[in-house]
Formats: sequence, structure tokens, C-alpha cells
Amino acid sequence: MLVRSNTSAEHRTKEGYSQGDQRTFLVVVDDTTELRAAIRFAARRAQNTGGRVALMYAIAPAEFDHWMFVGNLIREEAREEAEHKLNRHASVIRTVCGQLPVLYVREGECRKELFKLIEEEKGISILVLGAADNTDDPGPLVRDLTGRYAGRLRVPITVVPGGLTDAEIDALA
Repeated sequence: MLVRSNTSAEHRTKEGYSQGDQRTFLVVVDDTTELRAAIRFAARRAQNTGGRVALMYAIAPAEFDHWMFVGNLIREEAREEAEHKLNRHASVIRTVCGQLPVLYVREGECRKELFKLIEEEKGISILVLGAADNTDDPGPLVRDLTGRYAGRLRVPITVVPGGLTDAEIDALA
């Protein structure tokens, strides 16, 4: 497993990773319930097409820049939490499709970091997002990326309804 970050040059490899020409399905990790559907769909699509899954987690910038020690401590705790969340979802992906995803930890505003990551990593070919169900608002990222920022991405977006069951997702993927 490879953890990549925009905040340090640290790369950790537990298993080899060769992106090659594989289709990479990127999922943005957050705390929403619809994330489950996006992860399941991306894992099944990767499995069915010989592709790979990548997960990105954006850490909000620390607000304690005037107290360097406190700011560094907050950043380190946020990074540990991000890695914990990514690893938890990575184990689900491994169970579903048999391979570990590439993990990206970014520091900054989520949408901006997503745009940067997609531009930097040319192997990313599809962005998979989950849409909130039973609401008039699909979620801020889905709303922004299918609305005013729709033309700024170089990859297509797949929006997965968050209320789908695993069986429904498997049938679609």
C-alpha cells in the first residue's frame, strides 16, 4: 500500500504498486454515509475492468499557525486520523476486489486538493462520488463538481446514489 501526501516527501510502501495503464477510480473519503456506495462501486468497477482504486482524504489546514507547536500537534493528529480512516476503507476495498488501493493524504481545502491531485496523477481516469439519498442536496462536493465546476476536471465523474444496496451496486458495476 502506498500513502502519498502533499505535505511531506514521505512515501510508505507495504506492497508494490505499478500504475501502468490501469484505469484508476478515485474516491474522496469523508464522513458521509454515501461514501460506502462510492467505495463499493469503485471497487467493483476496478475488479470488473482490471483497474485500481485510489482514495483521497483532505485534511483541513490547522488554524493555529501563530502557535507553531500547537499547529504541528494538530496537524499530526489529523494526519493519523486520516491514515486510520483511509486504512479502514482500504481493507474494505481489498475484501471486495482483492487489491489494496493507492492512498492520498492531502492538506488543504478538499475541492482544491482534488483538482490538484487529478492534474498531478495522470493515471486517475474516473472520479467516483456518492450522492446523499433522501434529500434535496446530494452533498457539497457532488453539487459543486456537477454544477459550477463541472468543466474544470479532466476526468469523468460517476455519481453513485448513496441509498443503493450492495447487490444493486454489484449489478451496476
